[in-house]
Amino acid sequence: MKKVLILCLLAVNVFAQGIKTPAPSPGQSIKQDFSLSSVEVKYSRPVIKGRKIFGDVVPFGKLWRTGANAPTSITFGEDVKIAGQPLKAGTYQLMTIPSQFSWEILFNKGTNGVFNYNPAEDVLKVKLATTTLAQSVESFSIQFANVIANKMDLVISWEKVAVSVPIETEIDSKIAASIEKAMAADTRPYFESASYYFETGRDLKKALEWVGKAVEANPSAYWILHLQAKIQAKLGDKAGAKASAEKSITLAKEGKNEDYVTLNLKLIQSL
Repeated sequence: MKKVLILCLLAVNVFAQGIKTPAPSPGQSIKQDFSLSSVEVKYSRPVIKGRKIFGDVVPFGKLWRTGANAPTSITFGEDVKIAGQPLKAGTYQLMTIPSQFSWEILFNKGTNGVFNYNPAEDVLKVKLATTTLAQSVESFSIQFANVIANKMDLVISWEKVAVSVPIETEIDSKIAASIEKAMAADTRPYFESASYYFETGRDLKKALEWVGKAVEANPSAYWILHLQAKIQAKLGDKAGAKASAEKSITLAKEGKNEDYVTLNLKLIQSL
């Protein structure tokens, strides 16, 4: 009898401690390095499970938390533009008002979610057209796409509906100012500055001057010589580009870096 009592007490204790089960709408955090900082989204991912979503589970014309459970949040590390409209750095609630052919996207500075929504706390609203997907998305999804230095899209998708929210930021003036400041210091980032000028199509003559100084400082760096060859090619100096690429090939072989050998050979062929 005593053993039975002990077993019963143990069973009660197990149930009292609770049972951990998978969340029906699991949370996800995604963070994308972007521009000179990052953008982070925290949200929950409900699943279709055979239901009709838009126009039913998610009614048209009504404010939606854009996920499940806790409010969806988005954090911008620097000032951005959303569909061309300015938005300051910070953390916002991301809410939406879906309709059949477009969604209204809201960035709200509150913390209470849709059930205690205060329109006075809206910082920005944009209206964007929806896209019909060929394949159904079972789990609600927020992802980043088309990411480049100063632009990307925040893509919201579920069922057969997707909305792309364009995000843009100004970096040229910031980087140009930091380059100018760095060039006034004793240790100058010639290679990094030349790379940025080349990639963004800025003053190529200045980029060539800087990469030349980088080569002087580190003549065995095949990656710097490869950049020099690319700049020379873009300026129309085919002979100079070929000579720099050939030097880079020799050094890359010594460094056992076949990737740069291939890159230089392709550059020479393009000339």
